[in-house]
Amino acid sequence: MAKEFTKNMFIMLLSIMIGVIIITYFIGDIIARSKIDTLTAEHKEEIVTIMGQSENFTSHFLKSSGVLDQAREDRAFGNYHFDLGLLWYQSALSQKNSTMMELYKLRGIDNCTKAFPNYLNSNLNFLDAKVYFNETKIFISYTKYLNLLDLYVNLTDAGSRLTMLRYDASKYLMYLTENLTYNPDSNNVTYLTNVTDLFMLFEGAMAAYGGVMQEFEEIQQVIDEYEFFEELR
Repeated sequence: MAKEFTKNMFIMLLSIMIGVIIITYFIGDIIARSKIDTLTAEHKEEIVTIMGQSENFTSHFLKSSGVLDQAREDRAFGNYHFDLGLLWYQSALSQKNSTMMELYKLRGIDNCTKAFPNYLNSNLNFLDAKVYFNETKIFISYTKYLNLLDLYVNLTDAGSRLTMLRYDASKYLMYLTENLTYNPDSNNVTYLTNVTDLFMLFEGAMAAYGGVMQEFEEIQQVIDEYEFFEELR
């Protein structure tokens, strides 16, 4: 009987201990949940603010990037027409036939004219993107993201300067092309007026464009490397 009693007591004690452990776990879980709910309630406004800032940051960054992409697209179309305008100008300048010279001259003027609105639209979009990237900084406090946004601001600033320099170059190129005339006596193409100043303005715009282009590409490279390494982290 003693052995039977000891065995029963052991089973009973074991059951009580297991029950106490389970109850203690549930009580602890309830207390923990209560603390979480309390903290959530206390910091609800802060949490909502952080979530709102995150959404605003994402929204503004995507908007900024979209406008930047449009600026690049407009600039690419402007470059396409500028390059064609320069090609037709050079072709007209080397012609020995008046009819072909006039044809190439008109094509050159036409492409320069088409480049103007592309560069103006690109410039406006670069400037808008610059404003949006600056506004995006309001919604973030992390240094690495602020540094990245500053790079984008610098990129858009360089981009806007690029478009206006190429706009000026297109304008001077158009004036040079309009001045072309065929001289039947010498059987070559010359200019109607003295274009020395126009040449200087054109070459100056192209030289300045090359300098800003180097700056633009360097900033873009830093952005690409920055985003690449951030992804690795």
